[in-house]
Amino acid sequence: MANTQSGLILPKQYLENLGPLRPLIEDDSITEIMAVGHERIYVERDGQIELSELSFDSEDQLLEAIHCIVEAVGRMADENHPLIDARLIDGSRVNVVLRPIAVDGPLLTIRKFSKRALTPDDLLRLGAFTQECLAVMKAAVLARSNIIVSGGTGSGKTTLLNVLSGFVPSNERIVTIEDAAELKLMQEHVCRMETKPATEPGERDITIRDLVINALRMRPDRIIVGECRGKEALDMLQAMNTGHDGSMTTVHANSPRDVLSRLETMVLMAGIDLPLRAIRQQISSAIDLIIHVARLRDGSRRVTHLSEIVGMEGDTITMQDIFVFEPKGLDNSGAIKGEFRPTGIRPRLLDRLAAQGLAIPEGINKLFPSFSSYGLR
Repeated sequence: MANTQSGLILPKQYLENLGPLRPLIEDDSITEIMAVGHERIYVERDGQIELSELSFDSEDQLLEAIHCIVEAVGRMADENHPLIDARLIDGSRVNVVLRPIAVDGPLLTIRKFSKRALTPDDLLRLGAFTQECLAVMKAAVLARSNIIVSGGTGSGKTTLLNVLSGFVPSNERIVTIEDAAELKLMQEHVCRMETKPATEPGERDITIRDLVINALRMRPDRIIVGECRGKEALDMLQAMNTGHDGSMTTVHANSPRDVLSRLETMVLMAGIDLPLRAIRQQISSAIDLIIHVARLRDGSRRVTHLSEIVGMEGDTITMQDIFVFEPKGLDNSGAIKGEFRPTGIRPRLLDRLAAQGLAIPEGINKLFPSFSSYGLR
C-alpha cells in the first residue's frame, strides 16, 4: 500500500493499473507528471521539467491507465468526452486530452497531491513570503475579508488557498466548491462539493456556477471556490456582496490589476446586461484583498503582491499594495534573490479586525506598532 496525506491510501491494484506512472506517483521528489503520447513521460522536480526514462508500451496501455483514473471518480473518457478534469483517489489533480483533440496521442497531466499538507511554516522556510506578510494574510482571514489568490498555472494558488483556509475558525461552516476536489481543510464542519460533467445523453453538466448558487442555500459561513474562471464569478461576487464575508477563490491572472480585468470579463460571460461601471462597483465592494503568487525562473513560488481594493475613483477601481516582492538578481546557485518589502500602507482590514474585538496576529505590531494595544495571538 502507498500512504498519502490524511490517511488516504492508493490501493495496490489501483497503482498497478497505472503502469509506468506508479513509480513516478510514489516518488516524493516529483510534483508533476506529464505523458505526451505513450512514448514520452516528463516530470517536474524542484520546478524544473525533465524527460523520465519511463514510457508506456503502447497507446492502449496509456488509455487503460486513463480509464482507471477517470472511472474511479465517476468520469468518462472517450471520443465524446475528449477533455476531462479528474483526480486520483488521493486527490492529485488530473487532466486528460484524447484524440482527435490530441493530435499525436493522449495527453495526461497529473499535478501530484502532497503526502503532507504544506503548513505556513513550510512556506516560510521555502521563502514564499515573510512572517510579516503571513501575519497580514492571517489577519485578512480572521477579519472575514473576501480574498482572491491569483497567479499563473502551477504558481501555487491552491496550496496558498489551503494554507489560508487553515486560519478560518473551527466553529464556522465552510462550503468548498471545486472542479476536482483538492482542498484539504482541517476544520471539522466542511461541506465539499465537486462538479459533475454529463455522462449520459440528456444529462446536464453540474457546473461551478450551479454549486455556487446551491451553496447560498446551505447556510455557509464561508464559501471557498477552488477556481473562478467563468460566469460563476457573477454569483461569487453577489454572494460576497450579500453577507457571505470571508469567502475565498483563485483566479488565473498575470498581476493584481489583471485580476480585475479577468473578473469583468467573467461577469460579462454570465450574459447579464450590466454597464461596465456597475460591474466594477460590484467588484470593488466585494473583493477586499488580492494575493498574487508567481512561479519564478528558478522554479521557486513566491507571493509577489498583497494588494488591497480600496474603492472607486470615477470608473476605475483603486487598489493599494501592502507588500511587494522585489527581485534582486541571482545568487551563486542560480536562485533568485529578492526582498519582500512592506509599502508602509496600513491595510484597512486591520481596522475591521480591531472593530470586531479580535486579537491581532503576531507580526502586525512590528509593521504597525499602533495596533499592539489590541493584543497579540
